[in-house]
Amino acid sequence: MASLHHLLLLLAVVALLPASTTADPDAVQDYCVPDTGKRGQPVDLALLPSYPCTNPANLTATDFAFAGVRAAGNFSAATGFAGVSVTPTQFPALHTLGVSFARADLSAAGGVNPPHYHPRATETALVLAGRVHAGFVDSGGRVFAKVLEKGEVMVFPRGMVHFQMNVGDQPATVYGTFNSENPGIVRIPATVFGSGIDSGVLERAFGLTPEELRRIEKRFGPPKTKTAERDD
Repeated sequence: MASLHHLLLLLAVVALLPASTTADPDAVQDYCVPDTGKRGQPVDLALLPSYPCTNPANLTATDFAFAGVRAAGNFSAATGFAGVSVTPTQFPALHTLGVSFARADLSAAGGVNPPHYHPRATETALVLAGRVHAGFVDSGGRVFAKVLEKGEVMVFPRGMVHFQMNVGDQPATVYGTFNSENPGIVRIPATVFGSGIDSGVLERAFGLTPEELRRIEKRFGPPKTKTAERDD
């Protein structure tokens, strides 16, 4: 009986491991602005752990402020979407805080942020301007979607495919926050049709002719999301 109890306890611990190991690590100090020797410049995310923390005595309020999302990014002619992503790479003060954010702009009358998901973060999306049809699909295939007005917020659970579309007659702006420094993004159309998957696989999986597939692949190239720059 004791051995069975120990086995069940072990299985419970193993089941919890993925959730604990995929989260951002807990901070061990108030903050850690990387001392790269190039203050105010973008930082390579992969190199962040190799930099020491800047001496707090040498920091000012400017180090904790960011102006790179005051304007929209570059709009896609195909989708009417413009995105500005901000992680510790662009805003080093976010390092060790376990958060990041993004600005999304949707052109009037149908601008769309195509279906995508963030493998490492849950997102909360606040509508700053416009009317946005937003939603996500859970792992059971159920769609949760509604029209959000200015000032309303929707949450997209980690790993769930979600989308946003402007349904108003004016441009829309959405501010998204993530509970990870590096949420990642996988855009479904570009990943499936713009990454070089063998044409035979796609034709068979989606019931497409070679001509239809070529037309779709021409439309969905690599995603173009602007990287924010500091403007202090």
